[in-house]
Amino acid sequence: MKGLCVFLVLFALCVVPTVNCGNILVWHTEGSHWINMKPVLDTLIERGHNVTMLFHNASMFIDPKEHAQYNHHLFNVSMSMSEIKDSFEKILHFFMYEVYSGNYVKMYWKLYELLEQNSAIGLKMCDGILRSETLMEKLKQGKYDLVFADPVYPCSELVAEILHIPFVYSLRFSIANTMERLCGMLPAPPSYVPGTMVKLTDKMTLIERIVNVVFYLVQDTTFGLTWKRYDQYYSEILGNATSFCKLMGKADLWLIRTYWDFDYPHPILPNFKYVGGIHCKPAKPLPKDMEEFVQSSGDDGIVVFTLGSMITNLTKEKSNIIASALGQIPQKVLWRYKGEKPETLAPNTRLYEWIPQNDLLGHPKTRAFVTHGGTNGLYEAIYHGVPMVGIPLFGDQPDNMVHMKAKGAAVIMDFNTMQAKDLLDGLRKVINDPS
Repeated sequence: MKGLCVFLVLFALCVVPTVNCGNILVWHTEGSHWINMKPVLDTLIERGHNVTMLFHNASMFIDPKEHAQYNHHLFNVSMSMSEIKDSFEKILHFFMYEVYSGNYVKMYWKLYELLEQNSAIGLKMCDGILRSETLMEKLKQGKYDLVFADPVYPCSELVAEILHIPFVYSLRFSIANTMERLCGMLPAPPSYVPGTMVKLTDKMTLIERIVNVVFYLVQDTTFGLTWKRYDQYYSEILGNATSFCKLMGKADLWLIRTYWDFDYPHPILPNFKYVGGIHCKPAKPLPKDMEEFVQSSGDDGIVVFTLGSMITNLTKEKSNIIASALGQIPQKVLWRYKGEKPETLAPNTRLYEWIPQNDLLGHPKTRAFVTHGGTNGLYEAIYHGVPMVGIPLFGDQPDNMVHMKAKGAAVIMDFNTMQAKDLLDGLRKVINDPS
């Protein structure tokens, strides 16, 4: 009897480490969305969980061969990488050059067309998974405990429904927080909760509150029309009437990639958790040649300048304006830029095709960060306590920089009208003004 008890105890100790470990299916994503999910996945693996990624064959930024630490399923989509890239560039152009043109009717019609095109691409990716009998059978046999997804691409909730397992979202935002409000039922009183991308703060005048209400209504209508395509697709796959929003509403947890250092006060729900800055980490040593350049700045320190991975070059006129301003400050400047070398480039400015952004922001000699306003970079600057000069270009970047300005951490430039003096004044302010 004693021997049997010993055996049972040893057996229990052997199986206990696996009891709390899960088998997690991770939905495909791209670009900066992947950057935010990867730290979570790596931590899950470190803690013993099994992680399986879905990758597709037309990804612009992700090569499965570079992520051998994950199990993965590679699925095919009926479009080329160039088609996906072309669609992305149209969206990029719209938000950089058309969205604030002043003609609101034309702007919203164009936005609707782009959303429709994006929906069509999203559903083609869904087809690559849901209409593949072989892949769906593998997923059913995988005995997954959870789907982890960024809802920027649809159908993760549909697969979770088919597999009868819970799912968790990792989300930065939807325009006007439409998904969060209409599907996740997150309260958002328009009197003091500005919709994402409306570029307002929580301190609104009467006119601004009206603008905010109209913004909510227009976005709800626009997305409602776009989601009809999803509703039809979801109903067809399941064989019964359902809707995209209804299935989204079943999410057990919404991990929102902002935090109170970025957000304004607003109501929350128990299953909404704010995790902004989850990718941030202490700075590592710089490459030797870069460290030597940084140290050569003396007490003046350095300025870190990047407009993100999506913007590889600028017009000759714009790059010369920027280089001229940078040449008039005493700090050394590390500028991530792949375009033609500006004629006005000064000796204090060095161009790099890539920079270790987090490590530079965490360097004790860093005095300012010139940024496009992407959320990842903002949180690294917040984490390391570096003030910002924002040059927002597209998407949520203008709204992000309004948040940073309201928090007293940044000044904002207008990319289209900015002159050398404007950028110079902004740099001097964030470098020299202790506030």
